[in-house]
Order: sequence, then structure tokens, then C-alpha cells
Amino acid sequence: MNKPSKIRHIATLERVSPTWRARVEQALDYWLPEAQTHPARLHQAMRYSALSGGKRLRPILVFATGQALGAAPTLLDGPACAVECIHAYSLIHDDLPAMDDDELRRGQPTCHKAFDEATAILAGDALQTLAFHILAHDPGGVQNSRARLRMVEVLALAAGSRGMAGGQAIDLAATGQQLDVAQLEDMHIHKTGALIRASVQLGALAASPVDEELLQRLDHYGKCIGLAFQIRDDILDVEGETEALGKARGSDQRQAKATYPALLGMREARETADRLVEDALESLEGLDQSADVLRGIAEYCIGRNH
Repeated sequence: MNKPSKIRHIATLERVSPTWRARVEQALDYWLPEAQTHPARLHQAMRYSALSGGKRLRPILVFATGQALGAAPTLLDGPACAVECIHAYSLIHDDLPAMDDDELRRGQPTCHKAFDEATAILAGDALQTLAFHILAHDPGGVQNSRARLRMVEVLALAAGSRGMAGGQAIDLAATGQQLDVAQLEDMHIHKTGALIRASVQLGALAASPVDEELLQRLDHYGKCIGLAFQIRDDILDVEGETEALGKARGSDQRQAKATYPALLGMREARETADRLVEDALESLEGLDQSADVLRGIAEYCIGRNH
């Protein structure tokens, strides 16, 4: 990818991201129960975690993919909100003492620190089920019932034992173990990549009907950027700044976790991420400038500092 094109893609992403972040946060505020609704403490914990900011990468992927295929933003609000609910639930549970035992997330105390462990577990559970309620009942969503059902299937698979939850189980079992590159990739395809791939697929399905061959290429794009995103996360855990990251760096090393820099070295880890991004960009060949945000996201994955 030549430099002017890369700059244009990143600029396009930076131009639309604030609008899309605002859209998904408005949708989250609509779907989340009010803070004082009974049981209030649970609803406060849900809102605390889901509305705490963050990159909103997954909802932005929903919007970017849908835009590339001509879907109206109103068709994308629900799926974008649903995938962010799943992401927020996963962060709450990942931060628990039984998992990664983190105290800081997005620059503020993690949910179990701000509330308590039991409330955090329930908040995660409730956010997960809310995601599927949104997909099923969003009045502005796609009206094709088969497409809507397929969205539910895509998100369920991405969040479950063959996706994100399975990846976390693999990660926990691998702590302190020596993994090879294939095993590490398999773990992250599940843990991080599954929900990123689902975000792309949800955006495409909102533009239903969509060509299956194109859907497969978009899925490959999602797989590549998911892995590249994780490699960059691993790199930032070594060299990033806590203030920029919004969480303490060095946690992977403290917990003896397998990472790309630990296994490959920093230079080869960066080169691997670069190759994945090039592969992702090739998957978008044939799509016009409406897919430039997707291109910008791919390039952002390896250039971000948080």
C-alpha cells in the first residue's frame, strides 16, 4: 500500500469514527436499562462498563462494512450496539480475579473494583443476553427474518465455546506453558479474532442480500485484522504507556502468558502484523472508495498506541 493511499484511508477513518462512536453510544444508552431501574446496582454496573468509552473498534467495523456494501446507518445501529455489549461483557469477565485479575480498564477501576465481584459477573451476564435481545427486537434493523436470524447465529458462535469464550479457556490453560506459533494463533483467532470477524459479518448481513463469495473475503479480512490487532496489543503490553493504554502494561509477562513478542521477538512480531494487514487489504480488492474505512482500520491496527 503506497503512503498517500494509507494516509487517505487513516484520514477517512478519523473523520467518520467520532460520528459512529456517538451513534453506538446513543444506541447503548437507549438499550441499557436506566441506572435507577430496579435492580439499580446491577444496571449501574452495566452502564459503567458499557458506556466507559474505549476505541469502539467492533461497532466501527459494523458501520464500515455496512457502509461499504450500501447499508443505511439505521440498519447498523442495532448490530453495532449488540457486538459492543458482547465486548463489554467479555472485558468485565476477563478482568475478574479468577481470569486476568486486572484493576484498571479504560483508565478507570475495573467493574469488580468499582462494584464487587458478584455484581460484575451478573453485569457481564446481563450484557451478553442484552446483545441478543437487541438483534431480535431492534425495530430499525434489517427486516429480512433469515438475515436477522443469521446475525444471531454469527454473534452466538463468536461469543461461545468455539469463539471468544473458548479462546479465553485456551488462554487460561496456556498460562505458564510454552506454545508454538500455530497454537498461539489458534488461541487468538478464538479469543480476539472471533468477535472482530463477527463485527464484519454483522455489517455485511445488515446489507442483505450479500454475495457469499464477498462475504467470505470480508471474513478473511476480519480474521487478518483480528490477529494483527492482537499482535499489536502484545507489543503495546511491552512498550506502551499505561496512561495511553488505559491499563497497566506488562501484565502478560507478569502472568507468564504466551505472546507474539515473547515467541517471535519484537521485530518478527511487527513483520507478522504487517503481512497480515497486507493480506487483509488484498481481501478488499474490487471494492471502491466506500471501503476506505475498512482499509483505514486495517492500517490503524498496526499503527495505534493504545
